[in-house]
Amino acid sequence: MATKTVTFEYSGLDRKGKQTKGIIAQQNPALAKAELRKQGIQVKKIVKKREAFSLGNNTITNEDIALFTRQLAIMMRAGVPLMQSFDIVANGVQKASLRGLILDIKNRVSSGGTLADALRGNPKYFDDLYCNLTEAGEQAGALETMLSRIALYKEKSEALKKKIKKALTYPIVVLVFAVVVTIVLLWKVVPVFADMFQGFGADLPLLTQMVVNMSDWMVAHILKVIVGTAAFIVLFQQGMRRSTKFRHTVQRTIVRLPVIGNLTRTSAIARYARTLSTTFAAGVPLVDALSSAAGASGNIVFYEAINNVRNDVSSGTELNQSMTRQEVFPPMLVQMVTIGEQAGSLDDMLGRAATIYEEEVDNLVDGMTAMIEPAIMAFLAVVVGGLLISMYLPIFMMGSVI
Repeated sequence: MATKTVTFEYSGLDRKGKQTKGIIAQQNPALAKAELRKQGIQVKKIVKKREAFSLGNNTITNEDIALFTRQLAIMMRAGVPLMQSFDIVANGVQKASLRGLILDIKNRVSSGGTLADALRGNPKYFDDLYCNLTEAGEQAGALETMLSRIALYKEKSEALKKKIKKALTYPIVVLVFAVVVTIVLLWKVVPVFADMFQGFGADLPLLTQMVVNMSDWMVAHILKVIVGTAAFIVLFQQGMRRSTKFRHTVQRTIVRLPVIGNLTRTSAIARYARTLSTTFAAGVPLVDALSSAAGASGNIVFYEAINNVRNDVSSGTELNQSMTRQEVFPPMLVQMVTIGEQAGSLDDMLGRAATIYEEEVDNLVDGMTAMIEPAIMAFLAVVVGGLLISMYLPIFMMGSVI
């Protein structure tokens, strides 16, 4: 188990005798001083860095990694040495966890390792694709260019995820709210009206009687409803996390759904094209690039299809021919791949295709939102409005009853 690193602030003299200061992450002050001496810095003062009070989340997100990559690429493209680039980027971040991660990477590199190896030491934040592309950039002597490509890839991927979350979060929140309101009405409000209706001395309207019966059932079984709902949510989450078969079944089902399925397929195609374009442009062999694209697709249907394409390509089949056989890739994408293969510009055509399908995801999200909003309003009107009407209906009929 790795020892936790701490961020220290230091001041001292560099090799030229000039005053210098900065921050460094190490396990203790002694190791920090030793690391600085290796860099030619004579330490005069070193103290643990005080963290600014923050109410925000300190968890490192994919967006943080994308921003770190972009900033590192900009620093290197401007001619700033890699070690100094780490310091500049680390000083500019607010999250203590992210700053510690950057300085940990810096320490690993300054100890003689490559940047790719330093990144592999933090697999929670840097996947195989990120590390392999970085290694390819280092070997080709074009690290800043490769970091720019990785940053673009991460930014596009995160933007795509945000669009999908935007499409799904709103209706889910509204539906959950509607269910909670309905349960509260049946559990607490309807029984009050039911007690009042008992003194009417006449039969209740059919709609009201149905709601009262539902309320009686809810009051009698409220604990079972709460426990059952919580158990379903927990079991579903655990099933998605631990059972590959269950997760794949859910993913196959989602793809077949009328509206969400179309959004899922389009986003998977966009990720496939973007990943394949980025890796192939970086000089990664097509077979290996397809392996990365399969892992980035995010759905078992496309994962299996892309792996089939990979097997075909490794056997000598052209990419466009193998994609046609899978019957999950749209004709336009296959045509663009065909043109790219014939013109020797496959990475460029795949990049253009990725942009097209990312824009299509945008349009699908907007269309979904425009379609779902009135449907949700109608649902709320029928469910919540129906409950309220059923409760007031006997009061409206009170004159005839009395």
